[in-house]
Amino acid sequence: MKRLLLILAAAACCAASAAAQSRVETFTVESALLGREKQCSVYLPDGYDRSERRYPVLYLLHGASDDHTAWSRKGNMRQIVDEAIAEGRAVEMIVVMPDASGDDANNMGPHMGYFDQTGWPYERFFFEEFLPAVERHYRIAGDKPNRAIAGLSMGGGGATAYAQRHPELFAASCPLSALMTIDDGRLRQQEFAASVDATSPIRLLENLTEEQAQALRSVRWRVDCGDDDYLWEGNIRFYALMRKHAIPLEFRMRDGSHNWRYWQTALPDVLTFVSAGFDRR
Repeated sequence: MKRLLLILAAAACCAASAAAQSRVETFTVESALLGREKQCSVYLPDGYDRSERRYPVLYLLHGASDDHTAWSRKGNMRQIVDEAIAEGRAVEMIVVMPDASGDDANNMGPHMGYFDQTGWPYERFFFEEFLPAVERHYRIAGDKPNRAIAGLSMGGGGATAYAQRHPELFAASCPLSALMTIDDGRLRQQEFAASVDATSPIRLLENLTEEQAQALRSVRWRVDCGDDDYLWEGNIRFYALMRKHAIPLEFRMRDGSHNWRYWQTALPDVLTFVSAGFDRR
């Protein structure tokens, strides 16, 4: 009898443990601007369903040839975030991974990227439809002190440009191996290339006014790129121009290349960095 009770108690503990977990779910936004639905993946921390609190949010952008599921499928995102929170290196947060894939089997066709293209106003969609819809649906604090953005490669360029162009919205920006200018890239899809060139973070810094610089100083910046990454030059150029304009940033160039192994090692530091700046009221 005693053995049976122990087995039942252990089973109950296991069931409770299984119920008390983070999860990643899919959320769909109907876009009038794009004329179609767009999905995103959303990480919800353990305890989300048992609380009424509002959480800080990290928008985590994928790279070219991927979609909103990439950080979960290839980047081990859920385990990394779970471990960072459990170890006290990150606060509990919601992580939103939007979709900016292209329209073909390799996700690199028309409409790829985070910026407006002919007949495809993606940046307008992100700020006018997507961000408000996500922050209404989930218990997200929804203010600058509790909103951060990060991304890799194409998404790193997106995270940089979005925070440059909307510094009033983001507390922190953490580009990884970022595509800072189309001159750095190997991608020559015409509409995509034109959209990256038009929004280049480097071009903006080269023509920065002091008023713009002051706005960028309200964002906490962390840039991370591998020393064997083919995008190294643009990331160093970005760092140099930020320093020239006296805009504080952390810059890390570590051993590594343009691959998921590198980005998985970068994500824990991103989580710690953005957590340090979130408003913990």
